[in-house]
Amino acid sequence: MYGIGEWYIISQQNQPYTMGVTFVPDYAESLGLNPDQTLSALVNTMGVRNFRLVSYWSDIEPSPGQYNFTELDSEFNQIAAVHGHVQLVVGLRQPRWPECHPPNWVDTAASQNQWLPELESFMTTVVNRYKDNPALSSYELENEYFLKAFGECTNYSRSRLVSEYNLVKTLDPDHPIIVSRSNNAIGTPIGQPTPDEYSISIYKRVWSNTIGRYLEYPFPAWYYAVLAGTEKIINHKNMIIDEMQAEPWTPNGKTIPETSLAEQSKSLNASRLVQRFNFAKATGMRTVYFWGAEYWYYRWKIEGDKSVWNTAVQEFSKQQSD
Repeated sequence: MYGIGEWYIISQQNQPYTMGVTFVPDYAESLGLNPDQTLSALVNTMGVRNFRLVSYWSDIEPSPGQYNFTELDSEFNQIAAVHGHVQLVVGLRQPRWPECHPPNWVDTAASQNQWLPELESFMTTVVNRYKDNPALSSYELENEYFLKAFGECTNYSRSRLVSEYNLVKTLDPDHPIIVSRSNNAIGTPIGQPTPDEYSISIYKRVWSNTIGRYLEYPFPAWYYAVLAGTEKIINHKNMIIDEMQAEPWTPNGKTIPETSLAEQSKSLNASRLVQRFNFAKATGMRTVYFWGAEYWYYRWKIEGDKSVWNTAVQEFSKQQSD
């Protein structure tokens, strides 16, 4: 395993290194931030040029056939204005709790045949709206689709995932589709659909309710290089990091605004953030989206602590120029 990991890291070291962030306007709002101002700071102050954006069904089609693309259009416009790039998440399951985001008029606990046509109609509308946008670089289909241990989701049908993949590929054959692994277990995905790229999430320090303390995952960077290298050897597919933890995992189910700054720092502070940037690069994977950019801005603007924001600015400037 170690040999595969080292081979992969060496084989990728001369490839361009691309860093970006996930941005979820609903999450920025939940932190008491203005989403437009938050994105503007990431684009214009920090200089981020690669974004992973969401298209929540619940936000965009709150009533059947009534679409509101105001927020997502604004995000695309801001990013396109600086010649940035967007990885757009499509489908029912998308980043952040509760993971699945159906509108109130859809019951995903019912038979799939009762709501899949509506979902695919929604996805068709989203893809057709953005497929010719100059900022669009790729799609992520159904974030961590098979991860049953986390989120309020009720349907894990592989046939649905295949159907959605075929739909997006038919609508837009020109942009790659990414499918994320469901967990960090050793092995490689073998089932359909076979996407253009795979992605993985990496969380380093989380709160465990089982043991009542923070848990630092022991996997070294080369372990993730093994997963990416195995994918390259067996399926000849690239792998990227779609979520590199760069925000606190707060204890006892509390939100970040409900948690003291001192407690937040036990999971993520400026020095730990530097470690996250270094860890991501050490995996050998050459595209990384950091998870928690909204938090960096929150910690500055709401908590009055600019240390994490300044660290992120420095790391984006330093590592992208290496």
